[in-house]
Amino acid sequence: MSAKRSLLLLDRDGVLNRERGMHTWEPADFEILPGVVPALIKASAAGFRFAVITNQSGIGLGLYGHDEVRALHGTLRHHLAANGVHLDEVLYCPHHPSKGRCLCRKPGSLLVERALARTGMAAADAWFIGDRERDMEAAGSAGVRGLLVDANSDLRTAVNHILGEP
Repeated sequence: MSAKRSLLLLDRDGVLNRERGMHTWEPADFEILPGVVPALIKASAAGFRFAVITNQSGIGLGLYGHDEVRALHGTLRHHLAANGVHLDEVLYCPHHPSKGRCLCRKPGSLLVERALARTGMAAADAWFIGDRERDMEAAGSAGVRGLLVDANSDLRTAVNHILGEP
């Protein structure tokens, strides 16, 4: 079954990789959740493209740098590509709220809007899957439908919901 092209925006920690309750930047701590690949393969077959939207405040705190985040996202891209899944965009906010306000940190919607613009997709054709209320706020502010999931849950359940399947 082929659907019109749509965009699936995905939070990173707790949705794509295991939420550990602390910053994740080292490859040894980066565990892609088991249901991610089959869920994204199914969503891709239904016409979805993919973008990751993530807050990475550890950069602002000086715990790690942009290079570590880019390397981890490279690992994610490589793992997904090896399984036939392409990420169109991986966007992150490096700021920590204790250092001042920014527009890109969720619940701000700047990164969601940027993903829509870069992929040429309309907000009406997009979904955001996240495990925090701030993900839903960012989605709503950009006019995107949001689906709140439990951290570390099976992404296949969320994709089935979006596709209208049991």
